[in-house]
Amino acid sequence: MGHKAHKMSAPESVRLGILSISSSRTAADDISGQWIGKRARKEGHRVVLYTVIPDDAEMISKTLRQAIDADAPDAILMTGGTGISPKDVTIEAVRPLFDKELTAFATIFSQLSFEDIDSAALLSRATAGVVCGTVVFCMPGSLKACKLACRALIFPELGHIVGHLHEA
Repeated sequence: MGHKAHKMSAPESVRLGILSISSSRTAADDISGQWIGKRARKEGHRVVLYTVIPDDAEMISKTLRQAIDADAPDAILMTGGTGISPKDVTIEAVRPLFDKELTAFATIFSQLSFEDIDSAALLSRATAGVVCGTVVFCMPGSLKACKLACRALIFPELGHIVGHLHEA
């Protein structure tokens, strides 16, 4: 079956979790996480989890595993902690949990970022993969980066990806 046929048979709505990684933001001022939630609902998805957690590798991996076990989301969108400063540990916390990595996400996101912010795109370590049957996207914390990733890549393919994960 080709990708167009897969997309046509893909679920239109998925169960979605949002994890914002920040040691300075709270749910009240997390504009990136709030935007993701609003956009997800606008796209017809059900947000089953939203939380802000600190830049702590152990907390990030523990929260991700608990969210998958407790809330059974089809997808989790994570924002923040993907840069290169010592406090940016999202990738180190999440990548070891991947059963499969979606390597094209990082490549395409980097290309789109380069077109938008020039060579500063080198600083992003955005990634995506599958953890226990849930697709997980790790994006930078900036609102502009979240909008780019969600609009151009994640939401156009989310149902298609989840459809593949639910295949027998």
